[in-house]
This record gives sequence, C-alpha cells and structure tokens, in this order.
Amino acid sequence: MESPPPYPLAVPTPASSGELPSRFLAAWQSLACPASWRRVLVAVSGGPDSLALLHLLHDTRTSHRLELLVAHVDHGIHPDSASVAQRVVDAAGSLGLPVVVGRLGLGAGASETRARVARHDWLERTRRGEAADAIVLAHHHDDQAETVLLRVLAGSGPAGLAGMLPRRGTRLRPLLGFRRAELGAYLAGRGVASWADPANDDPAHQRSWLRTEVLPHIALAVPNVADRLVRVGEQAARNRRAWDAALSVLPGLDPRLGSHRISVAGLPLAGYDSDLALAVLQAVARRAGCVLGTKRARRVLGLLKAGESGRVLELGAGWRVELAFGRLCFYRPEPVPLPLVIGPGSGEVRWGAWVVRWTRAPAPPPGRRDGWVAWFIGEGAVVRGPSAGDRLKPLGGAGRRLVARCLQDARIERSRRAAWPIIELDGEIQWVAGVCRGEGAMPGPAEDALRIEVSDG
Repeated sequence: MESPPPYPLAVPTPASSGELPSRFLAAWQSLACPASWRRVLVAVSGGPDSLALLHLLHDTRTSHRLELLVAHVDHGIHPDSASVAQRVVDAAGSLGLPVVVGRLGLGAGASETRARVARHDWLERTRRGEAADAIVLAHHHDDQAETVLLRVLAGSGPAGLAGMLPRRGTRLRPLLGFRRAELGAYLAGRGVASWADPANDDPAHQRSWLRTEVLPHIALAVPNVADRLVRVGEQAARNRRAWDAALSVLPGLDPRLGSHRISVAGLPLAGYDSDLALAVLQAVARRAGCVLGTKRARRVLGLLKAGESGRVLELGAGWRVELAFGRLCFYRPEPVPLPLVIGPGSGEVRWGAWVVRWTRAPAPPPGRRDGWVAWFIGEGAVVRGPSAGDRLKPLGGAGRRLVARCLQDARIERSRRAAWPIIELDGEIQWVAGVCRGEGAMPGPAEDALRIEVSDG
C-alpha cells in the first residue's frame, strides 16, 4: 500500500505566515468578547499550536489590550513533563508574561479522557482563582476536522457534529480558522522551538489514530478532506443556531433560562408532531448545557404526553427533568448553600444560583409583597433555604402561612424550593424572595433601612 503523505497536504507560503497576526486579530475581534474583560488565561502545552497562540496574542496585545497569564498543565504522564513545564515557563518569561503551572501527577497509565477532564478542571479552577475572564485554547482547523470525524464515528446527532465553538462561555478558540501547518510555519519563522508530544503520534489514542493513519489515507483520494469535515461542522452549527433561535419564536413555548436550568411550557410541545417535539426538546436541553440523546428525549416526551406532574426523570451527567405546573424543567441539582449572614454597609455575594445585594437606603412606602427587593429594620439578617415547618405572617394578610405553601402557591417547581432564598431577622422569617414579604421588621417611609435585592444569577 502506498504510504500516505503528511497531513494536512497544504503547506502555507512564507507570505501567508507573515499575515497571521492580522488574520488572528480579525478572528479575535469576531469573538466579540465583552469590553469589561481585562485578563485571560492562555493554555500553553509547549507544543507548536499553543506556542503560536501565545505569540499571536502577544504580537496583537496593543489592539486587544488584555493582560495575558500563561497556564501550563503538567499531567505527570510523560517522563519529560517537568522539563516541558520549565520550557513553557522560560517561553513565558522571554515575553515578560507571568505563568502558573499545575502539576496533576496522573501517572503513565492515565487515559486520554481522564487527562482532558483533569486538565480542563484545573484550568477552570485557575481561571477563577486568578480572576481571569476567559481561557484561551489553541484548537485549530485540523483539530476541528478531527473532532467532527470523531463525533461521526461516535454516532453523534446533528448538534454534536457542530464541533467546537469559537466561543463558549469563558472558553475561547480563536485559531479554528488556522491550519496546523501554517501555525508551525509562523513559529518556525520566529525561531521558536516547541515540544513534540509523542502521544500526538500514538495510534493507541483515537484522535492520534485518526490524525496519523486514517485521515492521511483518506487524503490520498480526497485531498481536501479536512475542509469537507469542517464544512459539515459549519452546517451543523448553523442548524444548531437555528433551533436555538426557534425556541424564542415558537408560539407559547415561553423558555425561561436560569442557572443550570431551563423550563418551557409543556402544552404546546405535547401537541407537536413527534419528530418536531424531539428536536425542540433537544434544543431546549442543549441551551442549558444538557446533552439529550434521542432515546432520553423520547422518554421526556412520554413524560410530557402522560401529564405526570411532579415526576422526575434522570438524564445522566447529573441532569434531571421535571414536569411541574404545566412546565417542563431541565435542571442540574446543586447543594443547598449554607446560611449567609448579611454584614453591615453594602455588599454583593453569590448564594447558590442567586445573587444577593444589600445596602442602606431610605425605605419607600410598603408596596407589593412578591417583589425581588425588600427593606428591613434591624441588623443581622440571614439568607437561608427553607426548613420544614417554616412559617411567616404575610404583609397585609391574616395568620401565619407555611413557607412551603407560599412556594407551592407561587408555582415554584419542587426542584427549586430547597435552595430558594428566604430572609430571617431575629429568628423570624420576614421574606420569601420574589414570593411573599412578611409584615415584621417593616421600616416606615423614608426611614433608613437595610435594602436587600435578590436576582437569579
């Protein structure tokens, strides 16, 4: 059998390599990063792709004006990993950039999947700890082609074939329009040495097998195979965006997105053609971050058509779906946060899925009791979740009501009630946020008071 040529076939000319910084800047600007972003974490493995990314970000720094923090993960798998980490430290130092190294100690037997999950977990923890706004990754055109083919082989649905997105949450991939060869040529033109990870050529890893054996043989008959695979991904991405946009315009669907959850009205969905309903259910789940396969989507549709209110289905990866009060809710349960004592002055804190803000302000006349802002007299307010038997005396009401009944009457799904924020002062519940204001600790008009605002974070 004829030996396959190196993959990819196209090698950029030196002129095209010289144009890379301007092309990169255009790709970066297309990510539409928020103007408030100030600092990014640049993931650098020491290989040519990530070093090219680092140099391109450094070359264009006067345009994007972001502070760059280099991050390297030493998996502890390869015997040379410590020396590679030192090379990354030296490379960052040559550019005058700070660097942080994470040593995971996974051992030589760690799988590709385990290494990837551990790497991304460490990067996210580091991003938060270093107050960076985003993580910049070096995935490029050829990586995208491999990803699409991997997902084809895994039997992925149309949405999965979209491959990697240029920007998803805090993860940025500005190199998806650049080929591996031109990035290598750009780096060579600068005289920058890089590390070649032997795992990248080890056919024991499925991605490496595709890169070194499968795709080169396909390229003998289809020289532009990478471009064709990327086009498949682009078409799938357009289809995915179209379904995402459809959620906002389908009559009566009324999608409501929160932290790790999304709900939609069930009645319109129940009347759809089955194939249409399945596609909508998968798009709804996907918007919240839940990957819903066809088999599980059929189970969800069965739950909806049976009208089994209050029933919960497990969807895998920590996700569940619940039918409640005529709405279908996809959610990922989170632990109930510990009680929070609100300090003096002003402040803001995340409490579970919620953001709590407080300050001192003149109180208005008493108004609605179901709002998201309330004023109180007294000190030491506590934010906590409901407990069994909790009661409050509603503003303008008679007697004392169970907090659980207040939440039920407000049509709050059962899955949300345990971590719903309530405010307690001096041992008495005075507010079920967004649901019911108690009549105690009520300041008079214009009286200096503690103003608390709760919002779904």
